[in-house]
Amino acid sequence: MSLVVVGSVALDTVETPFGRAEAVLGGSGTYFSAAASLFHPVRLVGVVGDDYPVDELGFLRARGVDMEGLERASGPSFHWVGRYDFDLNTAHTIDTRLGVFADFKPQLPASYRDAEWVFLANIDPDLQLEVLDQVSSPRLVACDTMNFWIQGKKDALLRLLERIDLMLLNEAEIRQLTGKANLLRGAREVMARGPKAVVVKKGEHGAMLYTDEGVFFVPGYPLEQVFDPTGAGDSFAGGFLGHLAAGGVVDVEHLRRAMVYGSAMGSFAVERFSAGRLKDLTVEEVHARVREFRRMTHFELAERAGEALGSGIR
Repeated sequence: MSLVVVGSVALDTVETPFGRAEAVLGGSGTYFSAAASLFHPVRLVGVVGDDYPVDELGFLRARGVDMEGLERASGPSFHWVGRYDFDLNTAHTIDTRLGVFADFKPQLPASYRDAEWVFLANIDPDLQLEVLDQVSSPRLVACDTMNFWIQGKKDALLRLLERIDLMLLNEAEIRQLTGKANLLRGAREVMARGPKAVVVKKGEHGAMLYTDEGVFFVPGYPLEQVFDPTGAGDSFAGGFLGHLAAGGVVDVEHLRRAMVYGSAMGSFAVERFSAGRLKDLTVEEVHARVREFRRMTHFELAERAGEALGSGIR
């Protein structure tokens, strides 16, 4: 059961209150693959320029990530330059150099076209639609987007919603897409257009899963120090889809568990600049953090109202 991701493989220059990293590994496809490959084989589709340090992606190859779909083109690689202040939920873009990514037309190798699990990372929704035309019969399609596409390519994005199963986006994006201030109403509007589930990412405050069966919330993992939030959302998606694909079952129980694995992967991603923490991360560490999520959120209901009053927290 293959998992294909189509997204950017980029270089990032990032500055936060805790340091600076120059021309390091970045891109949605990179972060997603680094996270998902801990749970399930990944096939990566993207493009890099002739200046890209491909050898630094060796840790992905070592994890079994198939890079037949990673195109090398003549010219500079996609390079994002950004800054975060102490509000690490907000990225300030200083420069975006698209390079070869500007002409990216995803072409899936023949061996990728039978993919059962597909993640369409944040790219032009017209290109996301073209990717779906190349996949024979996916079992689950999930996608991400951003405010730029919602504003400039909303019609294409709405057509895309008719063909996907799961939508991942942040609070600002779902409000912009639906015009609804209330997240539950916004999620219901998105699902009415096609997706069976919506995940709303809330940064350090966690994420929410909306389905017809109800709402599920997973908190952000409490960290004493965060170095670089770049890629946290794509790492969340990688943990979510990777764990879901590994289990091979799509129901509410598995979606909820996948949410916790997604939140765990997002929390690891921010512990170092670039994909540094994900490079040496082990599955055992991930499972240990998931157990911490269970410990932090589990409680027993009092069987009688009197018990709740009489045994209050002391």
